[in-house]
Amino acid sequence: MTAVAAPVRAERMPRPAGTRMSWLRERGMGASILVATISSAFGAVLLSATGYIAAILRADPYIGQSEVLAVVLMILTVILTGVAVYVAAIVTANTFSTVVAGRTRRIALMRLIGASARSQRSEVARQGLVVGVIGASLGLVLGTVVSVAGIALAEALLGIGDVGYRVVQGILVIPAAIVALTTWAAAWAGSRRVLRVTPLQALGGSVEASHESFTGRRARNAGAIGMFAAGAALLAGGIALGLITPLGVVVAFFGGLLSFTGLVLGSTIVMPPVLRLVGRLFGRSATARLAAENALRYPERSSRMAIGVVIGVTLVTMFAVALETVKSVVTASAGGQVDTEFNTVIDTFAGIMMGLVAVSAVIAAVGLVNLLTLGVVQRRRELGLLRSLGVSTGQVRRMVMLEAAHITIAAVVTGLVLGTVYGWAGAQSLLGSVPVPPLWQSPTFVAPAVPWVPVALIVVATAVLTLVAAVVPTRLATRVAPVEALAE
Repeated sequence: MTAVAAPVRAERMPRPAGTRMSWLRERGMGASILVATISSAFGAVLLSATGYIAAILRADPYIGQSEVLAVVLMILTVILTGVAVYVAAIVTANTFSTVVAGRTRRIALMRLIGASARSQRSEVARQGLVVGVIGASLGLVLGTVVSVAGIALAEALLGIGDVGYRVVQGILVIPAAIVALTTWAAAWAGSRRVLRVTPLQALGGSVEASHESFTGRRARNAGAIGMFAAGAALLAGGIALGLITPLGVVVAFFGGLLSFTGLVLGSTIVMPPVLRLVGRLFGRSATARLAAENALRYPERSSRMAIGVVIGVTLVTMFAVALETVKSVVTASAGGQVDTEFNTVIDTFAGIMMGLVAVSAVIAAVGLVNLLTLGVVQRRRELGLLRSLGVSTGQVRRMVMLEAAHITIAAVVTGLVLGTVYGWAGAQSLLGSVPVPPLWQSPTFVAPAVPWVPVALIVVATAVLTLVAAVVPTRLATRVAPVEALAE
């Protein structure tokens, strides 16, 4: 009876009060809290901004009765907040997947003494909920403070009188609650590998799935390819339908959503070939080959690092290309004559939209830095072995830097291509059938219009991101002592 009851007691054994929240000090948790904070604050600021603009419109004697613009602003707020939460969810899920991979040995030990995989996964999910609540609460406070300061600054600079708008409202809790619940769900999704940890893995260290194991998952790969193909077909159909009616944008929207979801699910198939091509740019030196092989050997880890950056770059590029293509379509339909004020309005709107969408890119950048750091921490034995074989500190630093460069360059190239296609498809499917004076030409079909200034800014931001993302990991990598690392 004692032997049979022991596993149950091991699973329910309470932890000391002093260590109950010690997991918050683990690497990765701070970055997850930061991601939740940024997302929650972004939602609060957008809600306050749209509410304040709506109050100004209501106070205007000429357009005060019209709610159309206020509704449009609210829809835009929901879309942008949803995008930020979506990116944050992917970053959080990837972070917890990496954290769980690093906890493989400890989870296996708990399994060995009788704890179930479900109880271990529930523990990770509870940690995700705590992280989400902390980050969402901090973001709510930060977003409220920024909103109060921003409105006061706008009133002082623009001479806007009191319109009776109160920043502190119950509606600001909505994005915070969504972020907290999304973080919890993302932690649950990211911890699914707990169910595959066996007690025998207590003898090893952190485990990442290899390229062979992913290429062998035929059902998931086939589903991802099928979704991408179906989405691409819908995207093409939306563009063709857009030459007849603006409703083609609806078909193109679902096509883009479906194809991008397929790309995310099949990222472990798509990213390795891109990484291999990028790796050839860095030559055939030992450190360059090691960096390239590290990215290719464990595609799950590399795909987690890259996919967030891909999403951020895709979003920024998509809005830039879409608005530039709008100008091209309108110009072609008008016969080459477009009002200068129209171009000015489009350029201003493009700048605002790219600035707002850039918040999602910042969240993705935080995720990249976090995952690179976790990857170095979990490869201490590997780095220690390299040092014991004669690899110098400078070579280790260069290897980690090149690994970061591989991932960011591959992600940016992929994001630029996807953003160009999606942005062009959206503008073409929406306005391809709309005639514009003075010539009223319709239907109109144009090539993608790429704004080179935003593209150049994205490339420069990528270089900065690579340097920033590699600072902490390279510092940790060069501090690895060969004897201590091999003894772990």
